[in-house]
Amino acid sequence: MHRPQTKRVLLLTVLRTLAPAFGPLLLAACSAKPDNVWQGYVEGDFVAVASSQAGRLDHLAVERGQQIAAGAPLFALESDAEAAAQRQAQRQLQAAEAQLADIQSGKRPQEVNVTQAQLLQAQAAARKAALQLARDEAQYQAGGIARQQLDDSRSAAATSAAQVRQWQSQLAVDRLPNREAQIRAQQAQVAASQAALEQADWKLAQKAVKATRAGLVYDTLYREGEWVAAGNPVLRMLPPENVKVRFYVPEPVLGRLKLNQQVTLHCDGCPAELPLRITYISTQSEYTPPIIYSNENRAKLVYLIEARPAAADAPKLHPGQPLEVRLP
Repeated sequence: MHRPQTKRVLLLTVLRTLAPAFGPLLLAACSAKPDNVWQGYVEGDFVAVASSQAGRLDHLAVERGQQIAAGAPLFALESDAEAAAQRQAQRQLQAAEAQLADIQSGKRPQEVNVTQAQLLQAQAAARKAALQLARDEAQYQAGGIARQQLDDSRSAAATSAAQVRQWQSQLAVDRLPNREAQIRAQQAQVAASQAALEQADWKLAQKAVKATRAGLVYDTLYREGEWVAAGNPVLRMLPPENVKVRFYVPEPVLGRLKLNQQVTLHCDGCPAELPLRITYISTQSEYTPPIIYSNENRAKLVYLIEARPAAADAPKLHPGQPLEVRLP
C-alpha cells in the first residue's frame, strides 16, 4: 500500500544527489544560443513610376512580377493633344527661321531687279538730258536759242543725274541686310520658338514612360482605359540595388559591427548562404526599458542594422521574407 510513496521519495533523493553535478550543464543547454546569429527580414525601397502629364492609360506594357531591363517601355498615355502641340511648335519654328533668313539676306532678287531697272531708266534719261544740254549750249553760242532755254536744259540734266545717284543708292540699300536690331529681335524669336518646341517634345515624351533602371515590376496600380491624374504612380518597381535586409542586434554586439562589413544570410529555399554588406547602423536604440541602465538590462536595447546583397543576388530575395543573418 505504501510502495508509490516510497518510489517518489527515492526519485527525489536521486535528483538531489545529481543536481550539483549536472544542474549547470542542463541550464546551459536550455539557455545557450549563438551570439552571432540574428533574425531579420527582407525589405525593398520601391520606386513609384508616374508621368508628369495626365491622360487615359492606353497601353500597359508590363505585368506584375515581371523582370525588365533598363529602357524597356512601361506604359503609354493618350497623347493626341501633345502631338498636335508639337506639330504647331515645329511650324512656328520654321516660320521664325524663314523670317530670320529673309531679314539677313535683304530684299528678294525680284525686288532688286525692279530697282535695277529703274536705275537703268534714270541713266538713259540722264544721257538724253546731257546730249540736249550739249546741243543747247552750242545753239546758245551761235545765238540760235534764248538764255532761258539753256537754263532749262541745264536744270533737266542736273535733275537726271541726281535721279541716277538716287537709284544707285537705293540699289545698294536693297542688297544690304536689315538693321542689326531687327536681326537680333528675330533671332530671339527663333530661340523662343525653339524653346517652345523643346517643351512640346518633352510633354509628348512624358506620355510614353520607359524604365530608367532594371528591376522587378512589383505591382501595377491602373488598368488600360482608366484615367491617370498627373503624378499618380501607374506601377511600382523594385530595382535590385533597392533590396535590403533589416535585422536587430543587442547592445553588447553593436561594437562588433561596422559599415561595409560583410555578413551572411540564410533563408528557406536559398541555395546557399548569400553575402551581405552592412550599409546602415542605427545610432538610436529601438527599445529602451523604463529603468536605469545596468549591466543586466543593456541586452534589452536593440539596434537596427541594414545590409544589402549584391545586385545578382537581390532577385533571390522577396520583401517580407524572414531569414537569419550571421556574422562570420
